[in-house]
Amino acid sequence: MIWRKIVVSGGLAAVALTLIALAPAPSTAADERGAEIARGEYLVAIGGCNDCHTPFRPGARGLEPDTSRLLSGHPESVELPPPPTPRDAQWIWSGNATVTAFAGPWGMSIARNLTPDAETGLGAWSEEQFVRAMRTGTHQGVEGGRPILPPMPWQGLARMTDADLAAVWAYLQSIPAIRNAAPQSIPATASR
Repeated sequence: MIWRKIVVSGGLAAVALTLIALAPAPSTAADERGAEIARGEYLVAIGGCNDCHTPFRPGARGLEPDTSRLLSGHPESVELPPPPTPRDAQWIWSGNATVTAFAGPWGMSIARNLTPDAETGLGAWSEEQFVRAMRTGTHQGVEGGRPILPPMPWQGLARMTDADLAAVWAYLQSIPAIRNAAPQSIPATASR
């Protein structure tokens, strides 16, 4: 009878040890920050941010993203001539060779530097300004400010949750800062 109690006790101890082993380890602030940055990287990737904000260059498979200039916007060293005039009403917009500048009836859009560079990128922005910009479609979220032009899909990004926009911001602040002063976009109304 005593032996059974020991077996039962030993069995309960084994179950208790198994449950302790299966319990998740307490997370740290660094773990949570790392998870937020990873989520932001994922959202930037599926959101296509690199498609316009990372310059492209010729590669083995045609135009490829230049990952050494990740999310740095239109290269400041590449001058933009006036955009071509559409010849056909079915083809009303165009893009440049680095895939960082676009022209259409809205004007000329030039991809901005999204790296955390304090002078030329988002380094001087606050998270609140970034979120407001994504929600309102205006530069730094300033009411009446310069509009964010097509093809930037800010209307879709505006529907992201606060947590997702915070994750995107965390990721953008974690990448290497690249000094690159991309020119300003030019709304059609400014060129008339």
